[in-house]
Amino acid sequence: MSQDLARAVSTVVRDCMGVRPGEEVLTVCNPATLELGEALRAEAEAAGAQSVLAVMAERESHAGEPPAAVAAAMAAADVLLAPTVQSLSHTAARKRASESGTRAATLPGATVEMLSRVMSDDMAALRHRGGRVAELLDRGTEARITCDHGSDLRLGLEGRRAIPDAGELSAPGAFGNLPCGEGFIAPATAEGTLVVDGSIAGVGRVSAPVRLTVEGGRLVDATGPEGERLMELLTVHGPDGTNVAELGIGTNAKAILTGNILEDEKILGTAHVAFGASAAIGGNVQVPVHLDVVSLRPEVTVDGIPLVLEGRLLV
Repeated sequence: MSQDLARAVSTVVRDCMGVRPGEEVLTVCNPATLELGEALRAEAEAAGAQSVLAVMAERESHAGEPPAAVAAAMAAADVLLAPTVQSLSHTAARKRASESGTRAATLPGATVEMLSRVMSDDMAALRHRGGRVAELLDRGTEARITCDHGSDLRLGLEGRRAIPDAGELSAPGAFGNLPCGEGFIAPATAEGTLVVDGSIAGVGRVSAPVRLTVEGGRLVDATGPEGERLMELLTVHGPDGTNVAELGIGTNAKAILTGNILEDEKILGTAHVAFGASAAIGGNVQVPVHLDVVSLRPEVTVDGIPLVLEGRLLV
């Protein structure tokens, strides 16, 4: 194992998760992510935990539920680490595990190289930025995203709680995404246009800006072949697949645009919107899909107060 990976894995297990001797730690991975899964399992064991590795087949989509036996183990563990290809973040199984007190970190699509690099950002700075973003979203009633490509999307925030994704997952029931670096919320309403110039989950980097039209809290149209593919991936799950599920602001200075949504959505000063499942993060839609899209140089305001300006985070 390289020194960079060893440092990143140690940060995940000991700093972010706060694994203690005698705890039961479950790592869930797929055959394609076995190297990273075993590295995390071994580090948890080195920290004194009872450490178990579960390898399952890939799911059909992000938010696809794991097998029942894995879901039960997730809820029984003290700590869950999930370096899987498809995200378990927005599954009912992950939500039940969190409600049972399991400290959970999902790492969907994480690679050895990515984890080594992105987890090298200053953790104190990450926690400050993520906390401030979540605080502003939490207090707000409406967020607005605009950009030079023509975005103008309004998202109602009333009655919803924001979550900082800043690598602080040592409290019972804590949940986050690693590599970390965002603040996010499940909007209550959404209306307008978002132009995506970064990447789309399940599709990759866009070849040209993709114009998304949102009406009544649902995605109703997307331009270009990449937009058509996004609509296909969402609508196969029925009307709830197009639900506007999340607004997030990236806070990680080490993240770069790669086409891997796990990293792209964390890029400092970017904004992402997700469609599909929202119940696991404070919304009310549970569907086996959750796909994010990234805007690289947005202007984001919360109740008229600038949060992001031309891709610069202002907190």
